[in-house]
Amino acid sequence: MQINSGDTAWLLISTALVILMTPGLAFFYGGMVRQKNLLSTLMMSFVMLGLITILWAFYGYSVSFGPDFKGIFGGLQWAGLMNVGTEPSSVYATTVPHLLFMMFQGAFAIITVALITGGVVERIRFSGLLIFSIIWFTVVYCPVTHWVWGNGGWLANLGVLDFAGGTVVHVNAGFAALAVAMVLGPRRGFEEREVMEPNSIPYVVLGTALLWFGWFGFNAGSALSANGLAASAFVTTNFAGASAAITWLVLGWIHRRPSVLGGATGAVVGLATVTPASGFIHPMAAIPLGIVAAVISYYVMLWRNKSNRIDESLDVFACHGVGGTVGTLAAGLLATASIGGKSGLIDGNGMQVLIQLVAVAAVAAYSFGFTWVIAKVVDATLGLRVRNEEEMVGLDISQHGERAYGGIS
Repeated sequence: MQINSGDTAWLLISTALVILMTPGLAFFYGGMVRQKNLLSTLMMSFVMLGLITILWAFYGYSVSFGPDFKGIFGGLQWAGLMNVGTEPSSVYATTVPHLLFMMFQGAFAIITVALITGGVVERIRFSGLLIFSIIWFTVVYCPVTHWVWGNGGWLANLGVLDFAGGTVVHVNAGFAALAVAMVLGPRRGFEEREVMEPNSIPYVVLGTALLWFGWFGFNAGSALSANGLAASAFVTTNFAGASAAITWLVLGWIHRRPSVLGGATGAVVGLATVTPASGFIHPMAAIPLGIVAAVISYYVMLWRNKSNRIDESLDVFACHGVGGTVGTLAAGLLATASIGGKSGLIDGNGMQVLIQLVAVAAVAAYSFGFTWVIAKVVDATLGLRVRNEEEMVGLDISQHGERAYGGIS
């Protein structure tokens, strides 16, 4: 095992790009909430940069990628980064420093927990969110990561294809957001269809731009080398984001007008959907995949809005839960051996679709079930939701004592 300077340089850049995605997510989410909750929403993403980084270093990386225990989670042999140094790992990313691979994967953990917050904005207690996040990261994220990407993980042994996080990140976060939103209940005024307009669509566009930019590190970086596979994943990522954005604009135009918010949302859906398949499919296949993902997510979101039953505030489930599911199944359908060395149904391996379906079902059920339990326990003990008067005045003031535009309260 020898360090390759090109691979190391690319993974350093990719790690920085993925870390940048979390501030991008903060602006993406922050622009969509009401002004009185802007800072609170920004903080929910930014705090994960600190909280999850520390947890990842102490035990998260080891539980996720450490020596296998019965295919379920890794042991604590690498806790506190013991035996994780500047030499390459003998198991993962063998041409870059082990420390670098550790931090690259840590960036994925950070944004996955941050993604969930989009389902609970404008009504969750900040202290409750922190406790929930710590438990969820430990009990849900780390084991699922080991299942799919860990050496010896049961889904990895089954042969699941997840290049950059369709199950680990998007299905996981999407179903978790749905579960915790159901436990919290709807925002005040939601059932009465009170208008809740975004405070800053330019912030949404800024966040989308940062996410799109960072996604090149997210997907192309998952090649773990500066090679042709990284280039293919890079192009595939861009094509899917582009086709989904245009499709969403067209759908919006058919129903009313081509909205800026819709175009931004469509781009994120396309990028999330192609994530698990990005290193296995031909770049041209990403264009129809982005179109299909946008259509499905658009109508799931439309159904949720019309049904008015579940206030999953910023549609994390419709964007990431549905997108991750579609993309993971698409990998089993469209994977081409000439791209990533794995075949799907069209390339002659029909069993791969079944494997992908098992992975989605297992991660969705585990994430939704355990998230529900965690949210219920935190709500019953510490309290997960703010009081009515705190929600009315806004979480910026009630949770942080600040205003987005103005002085300290």
